[in-house]
Amino acid sequence: MKISQLFKDRTVFSFEVFPPKKTSPIDTIYNTLDELKDLHPDFISVTYGAGGNTADSSTCDIASLIKNKFGIEPLAHLTCVSSSKADIDSILANFKQNNIENILALRGDINPEMPPKQDFKYASELVSYIRGIGGFDVSGACYPEVHIEAKSMVEDILNLKKKIDAGAEHLISQLFFDNNAFYSFAEKARIAGINVPIEAGIMPVVNKRQIERMVSLCGASFPSKFSKIIQKYENNAEALRDAGIAYAVDQIVDLVSNGVDGIHLYTMNNPYIARKISESVNSIIRA
Repeated sequence: MKISQLFKDRTVFSFEVFPPKKTSPIDTIYNTLDELKDLHPDFISVTYGAGGNTADSSTCDIASLIKNKFGIEPLAHLTCVSSSKADIDSILANFKQNNIENILALRGDINPEMPPKQDFKYASELVSYIRGIGGFDVSGACYPEVHIEAKSMVEDILNLKKKIDAGAEHLISQLFFDNNAFYSFAEKARIAGINVPIEAGIMPVVNKRQIERMVSLCGASFPSKFSKIIQKYENNAEALRDAGIAYAVDQIVDLVSNGVDGIHLYTMNNPYIARKISESVNSIIRA
């Protein structure tokens, strides 16, 4: 099923998982998926490679598992900055062979140790290329608080519009902790003519170091309420986990009440956290 078709008069609720480290066997993801399937997400996305730019067949393997074993629609991430057109052709052929028809098209991080190839410089070029091949539903990423390489919100939204014009039919936002930042971004996107569904990406706070690393990569801000949670519970792992879950639930309730198209939960491969949040918001999302 094409993911873009899910957004019809209801709030979509989806998860993200990532492949195990290369030092771990692929079947370590089985238990995670087995528990996540019982929460009945609308789809599950699978991140791509190490750092988002290393070709890794495990993305396809896991996406195939999600669809063919667990009966849930997968969204396979695909990056392009370190790939040639021949590389992308091979990956897309593998997706088709495994009946994977939904792709999140990304540029990927630029790795100083792996010079970028020249076939694709931007995600919009990858979107256009995939649509030209046909047979796939293509999604894109967006940044409520501006991509860290963009000079301004205006430039960032203009670049986002290029993805939509190239054929992206659904957007997933980078994590954020201030809903007002998301609302402001969404309003500007709509004014710019971006009318596809926009899912809000929510990451629960469970580990201070992990969150600080993610924020340094994507530029999300810390609202005062969020900062106080980190400061108060940073040395109490259980309390920080529970406070982080509560904060994420509060974000989701507010977003759904304000008519968000969907919620994309960054599970960090932690079924416990996904279950706690899902159980808290299920009746609200499905209302």
